Amino acid sequence: MENEIKILLVEDDLNLGFVIQDNLKQAGYKVHLSQDGKEGLNAFNEGDFQLCLFDVMLPKKDGFSLAEDVRKVNSEMPIIFLTAKSQTEDKIKGFKAGADDYITKPFSMDELLLRIEALLKRSGSLLKSRDVHQLGEYQFNVNNYTLDHKGELKKLTKKEADILKILAEQKGKVVERELILNMVWGDDSYFNGRSLDVFITKLRKYLKEDPSISINNIHGVGFSLEV
Repeated sequence: MENEIKILLVEDDLNLGFVIQDNLKQAGYKVHLSQDGKEGLNAFNEGDFQLCLFDVMLPKKDGFSLAEDVRKVNSEMPIIFLTAKSQTEDKIKGFKAGADDYITKPFSMDELLLRIEALLKRSGSLLKSRDVHQLGEYQFNVNNYTLDHKGELKKLTKKEADILKILAEQKGKVVERELILNMVWGDDSYFNGRSLDVFITKLRKYLKEDPSISINNIHGVGFSLEV
């Protein structure tokens, strides 16, 4: 089915995670399950999801921080928090972090499914991230990892395409180094940071035929793709 809706579920309680995953699959959704916040952020970058379900209490990166990072890259992504916390201040914090909805454990699967359906309708979702980005004289095809410049095709590696996709989706905005590292490598170690600089240099080289395009280094913060 072409229009399958993909959901990213991040839940560290594996039993609950499997139960939710099974129920969502039975309802016709495709589900990717991650067990911690960093793994979830990495999975978000790898996949093309239409909705996120995040537990709040997660190892490595909590649900609130995860939602904030997802929002930096895709401000339209529908997000529902799953949590044992029912205090008002937690809900307020959740909505501030970018949640569209909040469901308190224990909950019925019927309720969760109804909330997902309502949110997908509201977001007009079948919200798909764009497959092709126009960058000046270049066309960047996200799915094929190709850069097309006046009919000349350059095939990118997976990591090159992942980095360019993040920058292209946030064209004109500064994207933090740490965010790119966590989304593409799953961790922001010094070694990965050096690799990222090498990839940025390569991308600049690939885009040099159009002088109106630049990938700017914002010292100590991150990068911005300007056209």
